[in-house]
Amino acid sequence: MSESNWLAANFEQHRAHLRSVAYDMLGSVSEADDAVQECWLRLQRSNADSINEFRGWLTSVVGRICIDMLRARQTRRIDYVGSWLPEPLVEESPDQRPDQQAERADTLGLALLILLESLSPPERLAFVLHDVFAVSFDEIAKIMDRSPAAARQLASRARRRVQAAPQPDTDLALQTAGGRRLPGRRSRR
Repeated sequence: MSESNWLAANFEQHRAHLRSVAYDMLGSVSEADDAVQECWLRLQRSNADSINEFRGWLTSVVGRICIDMLRARQTRRIDYVGSWLPEPLVEESPDQRPDQQAERADTLGLALLILLESLSPPERLAFVLHDVFAVSFDEIAKIMDRSPAAARQLASRARRRVQAAPQPDTDLALQTAGGRRLPGRRSRR
C-alpha cells in the first residue's frame, strides 16, 4: 500500500469522529465538513511519519480549525434574520448502532448547541472535548497549547455557564400554549 493510500485509509477511520467534533463545535453540517476537509489538506501537507498519536493529532487540528472558524464568524458579525439555530444533524452514520445514535442525540441535543453559542471558542472546545468526547485534560491542553489547569478551568467555566442557563418550563401544556396557561390545566410547579 502506498503512503498516500495508507494516509487516506487512516484518515477515513477517524472521519466520523472528526466530523462529530467539528459539528459539536460549529453547529453547522457544511462548516463541519469544511473543517474536516481542511484537516485532510493539512494532514497531506504535514510530515505524517512524525505523528505519534494519529487520532489525537487529527482532533487537535480539527479543533484549532474550528476555533479559527468561530473567531472568523465573530469578526464577520453575521446578522441572521430571526433567531439563529444550529443545523440539526439528521444524517445517520453507517458505523453506529441505533442505540449509539440515540445516545448521541441525547448527549448533545439542539438545546445544548444553542447554549454553546454563548461560550467563547476555547471554552466550547474544552467543554465539547471533555464533557462530550471524554478527552482528558492533559490531551486537551496539548490540543489547545495550554496547561492542563487552564484547560480544566475553561471546561469548568463553560460547564457553569451551561448549567446557569435558563431551564425550560417542564409543564408541556404551558409550553404548547406559548407561555399562557390553557383553561382547565393546572401547572405542575
